[in-house]
Amino acid sequence: MAEDGPQKQQLDMPLVLDQDLTKQMRLRVESLKQRGEKRQDGEKLLRPAESVYRLDFIQQQKLQFDRWDVVLDKPGKVTITGTSQNWTPDLTNLMTRQLLDPAAIFWRKEDSDAMDWNEADALEFGERLSDLAKIRKVMYFLITFGEGVEPANLKASVVFNQL
Repeated sequence: MAEDGPQKQQLDMPLVLDQDLTKQMRLRVESLKQRGEKRQDGEKLLRPAESVYRLDFIQQQKLQFDRWDVVLDKPGKVTITGTSQNWTPDLTNLMTRQLLDPAAIFWRKEDSDAMDWNEADALEFGERLSDLAKIRKVMYFLITFGEGVEPANLKASVVFNQL
């Protein structure tokens, strides 16, 4: 069978749990509780089932989204929500307006090794990452864990074709 042209080289960029930032955001919640204060108007506080992940773009230009590579080692569900380039976590609190739509939702059913996902939204979100990579070296994600899974059960990356 004839080749359709040169094989595109792929880059697999992992989403990595940012333990320090997750801890910092959890401390913000605790601090507000201890002082009996409320969050800022529009502020997104981290819930117990949420963690912050980061993707370091090892290359920023000439990337084309290919696919998500998400694996749960047991049945459950994760929702991956991106944050806008306006969020500088070392300087400002995360605001709900800085969460990007659509989110990518992945799940694994009982008695199945296969992963399912909301394909249209996940693809749309993934394609936006190629554009965001051009202006960012790091992107942050809010990952919500459901149905009994936690960070230790997740392995996730984004695969890009190099153009």
